[in-house]
Amino acid sequence: MSTSPKLKIFTGNAHPALAREICGHMEVPLGEATVTRFPDGETFVQIIDNIRGDDVFVVQPTCNPANEHIMELLIMIDAMRRASAKRITAVIPFFGYARQDRKDRPRVPITAKLVANLLTAAGANRILTLDLHAQQLQGFFDIPVDHLFASPVFYNYVHEKKYPENATVFSPDIGGVKAASAMADLLNLPLGFVAKRRLDATTVKATDLVGEVEGRDIIIVDDMTETAGTLVSAGRLLKDNGARTVRALVSHCMLGEIGRAKLREGIIDEIITTNSTPVVPDGLPITVLSIAPLLGDAILRIHSNESVTSLFKVKGY
Repeated sequence: MSTSPKLKIFTGNAHPALAREICGHMEVPLGEATVTRFPDGETFVQIIDNIRGDDVFVVQPTCNPANEHIMELLIMIDAMRRASAKRITAVIPFFGYARQDRKDRPRVPITAKLVANLLTAAGANRILTLDLHAQQLQGFFDIPVDHLFASPVFYNYVHEKKYPENATVFSPDIGGVKAASAMADLLNLPLGFVAKRRLDATTVKATDLVGEVEGRDIIIVDDMTETAGTLVSAGRLLKDNGARTVRALVSHCMLGEIGRAKLREGIIDEIITTNSTPVVPDGLPITVLSIAPLLGDAILRIHSNESVTSLFKVKGY
């Protein structure tokens, strides 16, 4: 007698709070697993629950420290495969190493492809992720990838706050124009972009801008920030050209001390981000929106073999 596989959700140590929130939204218990370190630093994993024949999802953004979290995820997937899970989906809200997606200088690796290969080799059957740094990264995987977007979550927040009354949507660089254009279309706002020049890994200089700025509220759209260099440099140029306020919609916010120090300069009036990675505002102008309902609904649809496309739509559209 055949029965449909049970849905089970597990988490590593990268972001257990998000996994618990997803389970709360779905009204399912979080699976029990042990994920610890041996004294020498090696990772030990044991899946406590019986998952034989189950449809298993493991939530683990591969954020800082990326290597530890990737290794945890790989070992959890291997343990689940060896425990006879029917299907294993790696839920990776933030996909680390996404910026190492091409050979931009001699003798460098394409690490994003390597990580994709490792996830497949470990035993993952599919990937669920959010706002990849470049959409073509989906092609690095030889297994299905469900790529979600945070734009519906951002749209609902911005629309409710009525920021669009006198606003322009800006991309902080040429590469982000497509994403900024999509948000501008959703909000029915004009679009602009900033030209920048990267001086080193932590320093960016905004050089020119195109778009309506003077006396307007600016909404910068970007996929991630760590040092806030791009945002602050663009924000300074925008304010020098008469912008009234500068806010940023950032899918993945992983600010270190350098980024936090730059935010304290007051150039950026607000960063609106998601909890794809753990974010602690700590008195900074950071608003964190939850993607747990979005991921939870996607997990339910994948489990039921339904389309996830409708999750891309925003209210009123």
